[in-house]
Amino acid sequence: METPEEKKKVVLSLIQPTGTPTLGNYLGAFKNWIAMSRDYDCLFGEADLHAITVRTAPADLRKRSLDLFAILIAMGLDPEKNIIFCQSHVPAHAQLGWILDCYTQFGEASRMTQFKDKSAKHADNVNLGLFTYPTLMAADILLYNADFVPIGDDQKQHLELTRDIANRFNGIYGDFFKVPEPFIGKAGARVMSLQEPSKKMSKSDTNQKSFILVTESPDSIVKKIKSAVTDSEASVYYSKEKPGVSNLMEIYSACTGKSFDAIADEFTGKGYGDFKTAVAEAVVEELRPLQSEYARLISDKAYLTECAAKGAEKASRIADRTVKKCMKKIGFWQY
Repeated sequence: METPEEKKKVVLSLIQPTGTPTLGNYLGAFKNWIAMSRDYDCLFGEADLHAITVRTAPADLRKRSLDLFAILIAMGLDPEKNIIFCQSHVPAHAQLGWILDCYTQFGEASRMTQFKDKSAKHADNVNLGLFTYPTLMAADILLYNADFVPIGDDQKQHLELTRDIANRFNGIYGDFFKVPEPFIGKAGARVMSLQEPSKKMSKSDTNQKSFILVTESPDSIVKKIKSAVTDSEASVYYSKEKPGVSNLMEIYSACTGKSFDAIADEFTGKGYGDFKTAVAEAVVEELRPLQSEYARLISDKAYLTECAAKGAEKASRIADRTVKKCMKKIGFWQY
């Protein structure tokens, strides 16, 4: 007698449409998303509600949202096998966000270090959305009974708050929310700035040579990698004493699958010119399929709109059910 196939665990990943992702985003996280999508039931979303804590021109927000949606599909996430959606297309996120605000203590929210950091950066716009950002993030996760959430170092505190809120609610009303765990998968490449390898690659860097966008032209990629900071030793090996070279080795390893030892052997007796050329070629080839598919998708807005509508419908079926059950637990009068 056949046994039913074991139900896959649920993984939720959301990213803000704040602009074109960098090579660091792709090698550090997105490549892992593709692997995750084969092994788990995955929901991939655009966190556009989170994006408006900072003032954005309407046309820019629309363009960024469409571009990012196209990139998610172009990089290999199949909208037929995964739920790919836009957060604002699923009203249950905001609805549960308000409910969870009422189960979050002011002191807990005020301790979030990201609120303090962003308040300092945007002192002219310290809005309530910035303050309640972590409870909306908790709603994002708890709506879908996510087992795992891939998070970076800057989101660990938010996931802990999500777990605290879930446990508090469960303690009052009985076992309801699934308490999520951080996703511990294969570590992605840690890609640093090409000009200041002591800090992470970021598209907000004022030095355009410090980052590579996933949609950047091959010529631009080659120029930026050839101008990357290294050192005067002119030998290729991995060491914390050689942050620039080590960063390029991280990138080359992530693109080719070669180990650091194999890379060091490959470039023994060769200079940085040969090494940088090889890294640049590897990055161009790594991004070529994504860029080709992105160019095709971004010109087919009808298809992207259809995918977004289908994704929102699938996500809403799960999210609406969670909110309805949650409101029943609390005691709302329902019809």
